[in-house]
Amino acid sequence: METETGKGHFIEAIIREDIKNHKNNGRVATRFPPEPNGYLHIGHAKSICLNFGMAGKFGGKCNLRFDDSNPAKEKQVYIDSIQSTVHWLGFEFGTPYYASDYFDRLYEFAVELIQKGKAYVCSLAPEEIREYRGTLTEPGKNSPFRDRSVEENLDLFARMKAGEFEEGRHTLRAKIDMASPNINLRDPIIYRVKKASHPRTGTRWCIYPMYDFTHSLSDALEGITHSLCSLEFEDHRPLYDWILDVLDTPCHPQQIEFARLNINYTVLSKRKLQKLVEEGHVDGWDDPRLPTLEGIRRRGYTPEAIRNFCDLIGVSKKDSRVDMGLLESCLRDDLNERAPRAMAVLRPLKLTIENYPEGLTETLEAANHPQKEEMGKRPLTFSREIFIEQDDFMEDPPKKFFRLGPGREVRLRYAYLVTCKEVVKDETGRVTELICTYDPATKGGNTPDGRKVKGTLHWVNAQDCLEADVRLYDRLFKDENPEQDKQDFIENLNPASLEELKGCKLEKSLGQALPEKVYQFERLGYFCLDSKAGAVGRPVFNRTVTLKDTWAKLSG
Repeated sequence: METETGKGHFIEAIIREDIKNHKNNGRVATRFPPEPNGYLHIGHAKSICLNFGMAGKFGGKCNLRFDDSNPAKEKQVYIDSIQSTVHWLGFEFGTPYYASDYFDRLYEFAVELIQKGKAYVCSLAPEEIREYRGTLTEPGKNSPFRDRSVEENLDLFARMKAGEFEEGRHTLRAKIDMASPNINLRDPIIYRVKKASHPRTGTRWCIYPMYDFTHSLSDALEGITHSLCSLEFEDHRPLYDWILDVLDTPCHPQQIEFARLNINYTVLSKRKLQKLVEEGHVDGWDDPRLPTLEGIRRRGYTPEAIRNFCDLIGVSKKDSRVDMGLLESCLRDDLNERAPRAMAVLRPLKLTIENYPEGLTETLEAANHPQKEEMGKRPLTFSREIFIEQDDFMEDPPKKFFRLGPGREVRLRYAYLVTCKEVVKDETGRVTELICTYDPATKGGNTPDGRKVKGTLHWVNAQDCLEADVRLYDRLFKDENPEQDKQDFIENLNPASLEELKGCKLEKSLGQALPEKVYQFERLGYFCLDSKAGAVGRPVFNRTVTLKDTWAKLSG
């Protein structure tokens, strides 16, 4: 995305200027610092691509650092998932970093602040701290404990560390300015007592640093040059800089904010996603309808498509909402190039070719990709009985219905031309079978006599097809902005976001399909084997995306 600088987005322009001026000795170091208290979502992908992308573009380094300073909510399963996801997106990070690695050093920095008269132990209760903080229009007022002596503060802080006090009894606060128009500078808490076991440090600590304190100093200790944050941290930048200015740190990174990703027809709030999971509206954090990267991956999205999407949306300072259709378009473009073709019948209707020799099974050839010879061919078997889609037959079709009907002729993909002669129904009047004839001279779909046949149908051989379940996923919410008019976003859930089809008939070759390997089911869309199919006991395929954007027609 070009800007007025002509040198890419504004962050890239800043980095280029820093290198030109030999700032940081021309070095570029970024970081991606997730808190391991949940799974990453598509919004995080933008930050991952930006941080790793900028480091890669300028020959620098990007650290994966876990901000694990809140032990009550952090789990190893999240750490494992985050590492796997970053790798899956195509980025290498070496040995990951952890904020907990710096706990000793952070404690020393806190002691240094106390010694400099820049921090104090406050004994106000949490609700009193909120009351003293003031509002956006009214200044706060000083804590009655703000003027404790350095010696008293050092003693109390050491006793906090020793586990002498219960949670909420004392906090360590930076001494800045309770009248500041920026509430973040009104003596923010930088340490609190939290008696919870940490996934990595166990029970060694019972006091933990707050995010702003941890983040700025972790950046400095790692030699980060450009600390790229989403826009909600813009008001925190003065605190970030204050901490680094007051303390003796190895370097002073530059915090730069960018607009986070907002995408329509979904929610990206971790709290809202958690509600969807915990209330059972979706099947776990990796439900393919969720914007979590675990769910997106399970659905069949490719890392290349996500990286291209992040590149297309660009980086700006202004919040905006991106159309889900753009993400799906990036996915279609990628899958159209890489996905092998296969045939599948989701709502099967039996078709019997009465003049085809009984007991004969013929082997045909089909291209795995119509434009890519290097992807080779696969064998298809053909016999007297096949399945076609129910939607490809109408008993009384309109003039422009170019599929099968009584007396009509169609082309079977890779096979022959067939003509419908008879319609078989059950006692309810439902069509259960079509009796057809075929023209042996039309193998491969050719018409030696030059007759024109407009309809071409996909099919599978009834004798050796693979039976499977198919899940048709759609957008999770029916409204573009699920949180519009401040109503409960749950009310906007799309009841048609999942349709489960049983007894689908798939081409036999799909029995070798692997999870995350996406196929184009001809005429139907892109599908992949569900990674949890083993738990069902039979193959389950997820629809990754439709062949065309059906939502564009609805909104148009």
